[in-house]
Amino acid sequence: MHEIEPFYRWRDDYIASEDERSPFFETQYSEFEFDKQIYNYLIHPQWDFFGSQTLYMKVIYADYDKGFAIIEFIGEWNDAINNDIMTLKREILELMIDEGLNKFILVGENVLNFHSSDDLYYEEWFQDVEDGWIAGVNFRDHVIDEFKRNNIDYYINFGGALDDMIWRNLAPIQFFRKVEEQLIKRLN
Repeated sequence: MHEIEPFYRWRDDYIASEDERSPFFETQYSEFEFDKQIYNYLIHPQWDFFGSQTLYMKVIYADYDKGFAIIEFIGEWNDAINNDIMTLKREILELMIDEGLNKFILVGENVLNFHSSDDLYYEEWFQDVEDGWIAGVNFRDHVIDEFKRNNIDYYINFGGALDDMIWRNLAPIQFFRKVEEQLIKRLN
């Protein structure tokens, strides 16, 4: 797992630790040692800790004019024991929403498992984004099934082209438009 690093191709366009409006502004990263881990597995030092012992994230792009953020995750999303959604909501998402972001693309290729609790924080997040949306892209099938089994797919959009989207060769705005296009098709 230590070789899986956050997507870095857009670093010329956006770096969260250099963004004054980011919750990760001025975060310092180790260049030489692995200082983060999930269980007994070391992970790449560029991932961001937000309070969960099993789930790490990286805001790989944010556009305040268009109101969207692209966030990549790695690890085990565990609401049952660690209440990861509460920590994510309170420590990160509320700060981003206060900065005007209301559209969230969650990249879940490296989310290995999901353990549900209740959906209260997902509902709260959904209400906070008002005219925006939350989309889950490229989550693993068994993780999506668990989200759906617990009715969280009411708040986070999964399915169809979102589950198998090629995005790494796109510019951030192209990726955003591709996701938004899928969500608009669903509404029509």
